[in-house]
Amino acid sequence: MNRIPHTLILAALKQHVAELPDGREMRALGQGTWRMGEDESKREAEIEALRTGLDCGLHVIDTAEMYGEGKSESLVGEAIRDRREGVFLVSKVYPHNAGGDKLVQACDATLERLGTDYLDLYLLHWRGNIPLEETVDGLEQLKADGKIRAWGVSNFDVDDMKELLALPNGKHCAVNQVLYHLGSRGVEYDLLPFLQEQGIPMMAYAPLAEGSDVKADIFENETVNRIAEAYSATPAQILLAWTVRSGNVIAIPKAGQKAHVEENGAAMLLNLTEDDYNALDEAFPPPSGKEPLDVI
Repeated sequence: MNRIPHTLILAALKQHVAELPDGREMRALGQGTWRMGEDESKREAEIEALRTGLDCGLHVIDTAEMYGEGKSESLVGEAIRDRREGVFLVSKVYPHNAGGDKLVQACDATLERLGTDYLDLYLLHWRGNIPLEETVDGLEQLKADGKIRAWGVSNFDVDDMKELLALPNGKHCAVNQVLYHLGSRGVEYDLLPFLQEQGIPMMAYAPLAEGSDVKADIFENETVNRIAEAYSATPAQILLAWTVRSGNVIAIPKAGQKAHVEENGAAMLLNLTEDDYNALDEAFPPPSGKEPLDVI
């Protein structure tokens, strides 16, 4: 696919949105930042990539205090300086910080590194030893204090979600962020349908199989490449278009270079057919039963 004007990508993204329980919208394609900010020699290119993504309308930027122990958040803070209102900003808290004063301190440190006074969304990175009820109470207080607009979770399977939603204020959970890509489809069996029933969008991290041992198999797959060629697209663009097809999934691929983020954004211009989806199902079958939640 040839280079696409940012205005066309933005127009396409505005047609691909997932609605949060509070009525706000997240565009279906955002920007992940795992491992960004850790190599000083890449800093300028990574900042340029994030700003280019914002120019293209990829307003969701996802980070975490874990990423580079705050280095990713600091990088994002520099990238969004003077552009905060055009960003849907997401960060995640370590499980061991997800309660009591530690949660407040962790959130304050994240806000300072990001150079902002609020997060659009704050996630529990994964379950730890702190009781969920304590975490929910703390997140609700952060919301009441204006430090976060909404909260959610990450790496929660169906049983975890049911336990969460049964808690007082548990139904305020806005999203669940999990690993999801063409080569890792286990969530389609029960988790994704459950979230759809509850009206909770799913965020897909590593939608291009980043960090996965099946990435090469996917990108070299004959079916994936045949479909990409038919659309004058790249395999990565086919994977992203596939990931967000349901309308209830937000994909957050990492892109450390301007050209890469533009390529990702242009995936929203693709309109795959049922035949395409059926061919991808044959190449990478959906789950036939319950599978353990995949993580990296």
